[in-house]
Amino acid sequence: MKTNNTTEKKAPYLSLDEGQLLVRLARQAIIAHLGNKTIERPHISEALKRKSGVFVTLNKARPRELRGCIGFPYPNLPLLDATIRAAISSATEDPRFEPVPLGELQNIVLEVTVLTPPETLRFDDRRKLPALITVGRHGLIVEGHGASGLLLPQVAVEWNWDSTDFLSNCCIKAGLPPDCWLLDGTTVKVFEGEIFEEIKPGGEVRRKLNGE
Repeated sequence: MKTNNTTEKKAPYLSLDEGQLLVRLARQAIIAHLGNKTIERPHISEALKRKSGVFVTLNKARPRELRGCIGFPYPNLPLLDATIRAAISSATEDPRFEPVPLGELQNIVLEVTVLTPPETLRFDDRRKLPALITVGRHGLIVEGHGASGLLLPQVAVEWNWDSTDFLSNCCIKAGLPPDCWLLDGTTVKVFEGEIFEEIKPGGEVRRKLNGE
């Protein structure tokens, strides 16, 4: 019997003001780190003190392309602290890219995705896994065979993937064969994300809806 197939979409728990603060703080954290300065922590709401997973994504504004993305999938740190750490790591430690120099930030837009706790999908037939995944709502974590990979909910929308494509590409992200989700010993987890993004570098921050 299938369980943990989340049928009701979780309501956002962050206000737009809280999301805007996170994005602006992420930018400030990168600037402070690159300038060898101390970041000033603002007074924050209780929601930003809650432990939560979060990813910070850096995209080149023109042309639009990924420049860094690192985060914490599980709620082990307070959201504010996790955002600061993820922002600095995205700019300086993503192994796919050279570290971001301070001057380049003027051509980079920041995106913060706040995650719900990942839930393991359970099923009676692995071939039914794609039906348990809703593109545009779910992010994926694939774990097993000594590897793991994660893709945020917005990735499937940006690449126009269906749920099977999404599963296959998450396996590839983990360094596993694309059909590894069909094999025993592979665990698939889903999560949801609230996304806040800069419209232009250092500019207005909006709540992003998948498909935009």
